[in-house]
Amino acid sequence: MSPYSNNASVPPDFLRNHLDNGITPEHDDAISTSPEPDSPESDTTEPAYLDPHYLEPYSHTFILPTESSEARKMPPNNGYTSKVRVLDRYKVVGFISSGTYGRVYKAVGHNEMAGEFAIKKFKPDKEGETIQYTGISQSACREMALCSELSHPNMIHLVEIILEDKCIFMVFEYAEHDLLQIIQHHSQPTRHPIPASAVRSILFQLLNGLLYLHSNWVLHRDLKPANIMVTSKGEVRIGDLGLARLFYKPLHSLFSGDKVVVTIWYRAPELLLGSKHYTPAVDLWAVGCIFAELLSLRPIFKGEEAKMDNKKNVPFQKNQMQKIVEILGMPTKDKWPGLIHQGEYGQLQTLSSYVREGNNGKSGLESWYWNTLRSTGYQDSPPSSTPGQEGLDLLSRLLEYDPVKRLTAEQALQHPYFTANGEKVSANCFEGMSTQYPSRRVSQDDNDIRTSSLPGTKRNGFPDDSLAGRPTKRMKD
Repeated sequence: MSPYSNNASVPPDFLRNHLDNGITPEHDDAISTSPEPDSPESDTTEPAYLDPHYLEPYSHTFILPTESSEARKMPPNNGYTSKVRVLDRYKVVGFISSGTYGRVYKAVGHNEMAGEFAIKKFKPDKEGETIQYTGISQSACREMALCSELSHPNMIHLVEIILEDKCIFMVFEYAEHDLLQIIQHHSQPTRHPIPASAVRSILFQLLNGLLYLHSNWVLHRDLKPANIMVTSKGEVRIGDLGLARLFYKPLHSLFSGDKVVVTIWYRAPELLLGSKHYTPAVDLWAVGCIFAELLSLRPIFKGEEAKMDNKKNVPFQKNQMQKIVEILGMPTKDKWPGLIHQGEYGQLQTLSSYVREGNNGKSGLESWYWNTLRSTGYQDSPPSSTPGQEGLDLLSRLLEYDPVKRLTAEQALQHPYFTANGEKVSANCFEGMSTQYPSRRVSQDDNDIRTSSLPGTKRNGFPDDSLAGRPTKRMKD
C-alpha cells in the first residue's frame, strides 16, 4: 500500500527499529496526526520507461531495487566502522564545501577502496570556547540511520561511517555536479537554456528517487538544487537527508520536533501558513520549484526570510508568501478547503492580491511560464525541443496550493510531459548534449580533514557573488 493511503502497510523493520532502539530522538518519527489524503486521479498515459536503457519508476514498496548503475558497484555499505582511521582508507584531495553541519571533502580510496568519494565530516556539538562534547546532533543521527538503510539508483550511496577522535565521517559516492552548479553554468556569463531533454531526464530521475523515499515512509524536507547531485554519467542522486524523517504512525506533530523545515524558497504554502501536520506533498512543492528553476535559471519564488526572535518563535514568512501570491494568485477557501485551518490563515489579509501580468495577455503562472521560455531562449528551439504545454500543466499541478490536490511523485511520473513527442526519457540527463560542465572545484589549500577549525557556510568553485542572496544552510539542531 502507498504511504498516501489511510490503510498503508507498516514501514520496513530496519527503519522502524531506528525509532524503537533510540538511535533517532524520540520525536523524530512524528510527522502528522491527521489521516493522509486520498490521492487524486492518476493519468493513464503510456509510461516513459519502455526500454531497459531508459528510466523506470521505482514502485515496489519496501523492496530494494536491483542496482544496475556502475556507481552501485562500489564497496557495500557496512554501516559504522570501528578502529579504522579515515586516512588509512582514503587520500583527501581537497575541500569542497562547509556549512552548519561541518565540512565535505573529496577523496580517493586506497587499495580495495579504489575510486572517488565525498567525505562528510560532522562538526561535534560543543559548549563554550573550551571543547566540551555534548553528543551527536539530531541531524547527524537521522542522516546516518536513513542512509545506512536506504538504497536506490537515484539516492546518493553511503559507503561507510567512521568514528575517529570524537568526529563522525560519512563516506559517500562522489558526484561531479549538482543542480545548483548546472543552473549557475547556464546563467553565466549569459543565460542559455538547459536542453529540454536534460530537464525532463533530471526531473524524472528526481521524482523516481522521491517515489522511493515516500514509498518507504520517508519525507526529505530539504529538496533544493544544491542537494540534488548529478554524476558524470548524468545520473541524478538525491542527497542530504539531515532533515529527513519517517512519517508512519506519528506520536505527535512534527512541528514540536523541527519548527522550521525546507529552505525558504522551496517551502510549501502549508508550511508558510503554519501547518503543524503535513504530508509528502511538501516535497512535491519543492520539486515544482526546482522544475521552475531549471527552466528559468533563477528561483521562481525568491523571497526574504524573516528570522526567529530570541525566544525561537517562528515568524510568519510574509515576504515569501507574497512572492507566491504574485505568481499564483491569492489562495481561496473554494480551491483549498483546508486553508481556514492553517495557523497563519489570518495573515493572508495582510498580503497584496496583486498578480503579475505579462505582455502576452496572460497572468499568473501561465504568463510566468511562457515569458520564461521566451527570455531563457527556448523560443529559438523547435517545438519538440521545448517543455511545451505539457510542462506548464505539470508545473501547475506540482505548484498546487491545496496539498490534497497536489500531484504525488507516482502521479507526476505518469504525466504526459514525460511522453510528449513520443520520446523516451534517458537515464543519462547529459545524453546528446554538446555542453561540457566543468568539474567540481576542489580547494587543495584546505585539505586537512583533521583540522578543528570550521568556517561559516562556504561553497568552493563559485564566484564570490554567485550565492549572494541565497538562503543560508538550515538551522543547527
